[in-house]
Amino acid sequence: MQNQAHVESWYAASVLPMADFPSLQGEQVADVCVIGGGYTGLSTAIHLRQLGYSVTVLEANKVGWGASGRNGGHVGTGQRADQDQLEKLVGMEHAKALWDLGLEAVDTVCQLIEQHAIQCELKHGNLHVASKAKEAPGLEEEVEHLSNVYGYQQIRYVDPVELGEMTSGQGFHGGTLDSGCRHLHPLKYAQGLARVARESGATIYEGSRVLSYSEGEKVTVKTDQGVVSARYLVLACNGYLEKLEPRTAGRIMPINNYMLATEPLPEELARSLIRDDSSMSDSLFVIDYWKLSQDNRLLFGGGESYSRRFPADMGAFVRKYMLRIYPELANTRIDYGWGGTLAITMNRMPDFGRLSASVFYAHGYSGHGVPIATLAGKLLAEVISGSAERFDVMASVPSQTFPGGTLLRWPGLVAGMLFYSLRDRLG
Repeated sequence: MQNQAHVESWYAASVLPMADFPSLQGEQVADVCVIGGGYTGLSTAIHLRQLGYSVTVLEANKVGWGASGRNGGHVGTGQRADQDQLEKLVGMEHAKALWDLGLEAVDTVCQLIEQHAIQCELKHGNLHVASKAKEAPGLEEEVEHLSNVYGYQQIRYVDPVELGEMTSGQGFHGGTLDSGCRHLHPLKYAQGLARVARESGATIYEGSRVLSYSEGEKVTVKTDQGVVSARYLVLACNGYLEKLEPRTAGRIMPINNYMLATEPLPEELARSLIRDDSSMSDSLFVIDYWKLSQDNRLLFGGGESYSRRFPADMGAFVRKYMLRIYPELANTRIDYGWGGTLAITMNRMPDFGRLSASVFYAHGYSGHGVPIATLAGKLLAEVISGSAERFDVMASVPSQTFPGGTLLRWPGLVAGMLFYSLRDRLG
């Protein structure tokens, strides 16, 4: 099967060509078979090889082809859900353990990049801004809560006056600057992980879409041209799980998110948009997120859709969200527009779990996938090797099935998202 090329994004245009991995042919045997060549699958392969397991990774297209190669590149601290939400959901002790894992996730990304010299434009800091005046006091309280309860000192509140000095963005009412966050070039990071996995001895196949799997004495995984027999299976498909595993599919919802890249901006203009070269995000339910590229393009993500169809002009689709914040870019050329599929959950926390003694999964990162999917690989390697404690910190977070399961989840989600989109617009 021929590999499907990466979408025409600025990310794909700005990486050096990477030689294709072969497609699976015939029968192969491994300790662990991993389905999916994104952050989850590649990190799992790297960490399993460190423990001495033989690993085969099966990717339907190219490594990093899905959300791992198309996202905003934000490496945020904590979890996708706020700590006060998690305290109510799972209690203080469990919430603290989740916070610590969230910090470890960022550290894991940074350690992999440093140890293996992955050139992926790693930078520091995220400026999160309040889109409504009534949200600003909550951000101040969050900073105080993280300091007093979690001992986290790398985040501070930014008042509206100082915020106006840090960005020319319009419609903001204060924010938080988290210097513990990072941001990077997501496709370069994914390709770097693939290189590390290969050099560590993992076997990677591209163009090898999995058609089915079955459990017996071993797990048997079938593609159209080959079979892998393994002791363990890891489902690392995220938004592309589809019908492969119905028992978990109903707990995630694939949605489409979109980005653009402007033409390279003059240095003075780029610094006025984001003075300190941090990543940025806002507090809207349908979140906007943005950062500057190494060549001073604004990489801006905004807008979602909930069907398999993408807008005809994705750059134009996102541009209106960008101009709401940066009207001075009205005459700026849009060089790239692209979209991709990610998976969200009902409570916006990732869904980790085991389906049997041999089959494990992690998915539903809800927009927080760069750090948490990388961490997932470490935790999946731990649980496969017999140490389940840390994996279970994530797996024991309550997970809900979307109402109606895979058949009826879409109309319910659309209705809910339209409600929140209207609330974003009306305040």
